[in-house]
Amino acid sequence: MTGRQALRSETARGTLAGFTAYGVWGLFPLLFAAMAPAGPWEILAHRILWTLLLCGVLLTLMRDWSWILPLRRQPRLLAGVTAAAFLIATNWVVYVAAVTSGNTSDAALGYFLNPLATVALGVVVLHERLRPLQWTAVAVGAVAAIYLAVVAGEFPATALVLAVSFALYGLVKNKVGVALPALHSLSLETAILSPVAAIILVIVAFTPAGMTFGTGIGHTGLLVFSGVATAIPLLLFAAAARRIPLVTIGLIQFITPILQLLCAVLLLGEQLPTQRWIGFGIVWVALILLATDSVLKVWSTRSSSTPG
Repeated sequence: MTGRQALRSETARGTLAGFTAYGVWGLFPLLFAAMAPAGPWEILAHRILWTLLLCGVLLTLMRDWSWILPLRRQPRLLAGVTAAAFLIATNWVVYVAAVTSGNTSDAALGYFLNPLATVALGVVVLHERLRPLQWTAVAVGAVAAIYLAVVAGEFPATALVLAVSFALYGLVKNKVGVALPALHSLSLETAILSPVAAIILVIVAFTPAGMTFGTGIGHTGLLVFSGVATAIPLLLFAAAARRIPLVTIGLIQFITPILQLLCAVLLLGEQLPTQRWIGFGIVWVALILLATDSVLKVWSTRSSSTPG
């Protein structure tokens, strides 16, 4: 196999992994809806604990535990991973709460807004300079949020929390988490969250509704499977990120909210008023501008690097 063929093969594998990861994430509403009557906190706790167990099994099979002890000498890394863990836990529980309460479209809106939140954080936190199309996209996204709050009569709190929490998670991972491979990072994050997950299950057990784990083989199986469903797309995403350009990842990621919205409207029976569709339309205009800017930047970079 020539070098060019090997590169094409790696790119194809990365693209497939990326499509699969974002496709699985897009179908999560169906999984969480099927877990009823389990509530968002119980589902969150099971996701954390079963993901940790799966990571432990994988690390054992790979005999890959030697990286843990040196972490004691890296307090900054541990602090960053801890922050990332609680950000992703916030994202998970708000997302599941939206789905189980019949508001999957809010979750979809959040992940449509996520790229815009990421760009905005780049300006506020990293003091990055935006190109004109990026500024326009952020402005249009802000118009969408204002429209939904004023005209549609409902402040998109769930969507904004999802967008900002995941953008902050990405920022923290980019700053301090790149030193850890995907499996190590996921293992550490879920290990940090596991005491909280155990406490949540104890509290849920003493609520009037009680825990639903063990109420039936099928339902119990879904809660256990949540660990696999959490880990696999994250590992596939890590594999994709190593093989394909960031701009490709940025375009593929829109699969997730598109599938979420389709699940909400076509399969979960959610009704979206006209004002909400208009709000989505404004967001889509912002995303088209952002995607156009990314593609033009890549073309410009390639043109300038090509010998003339």
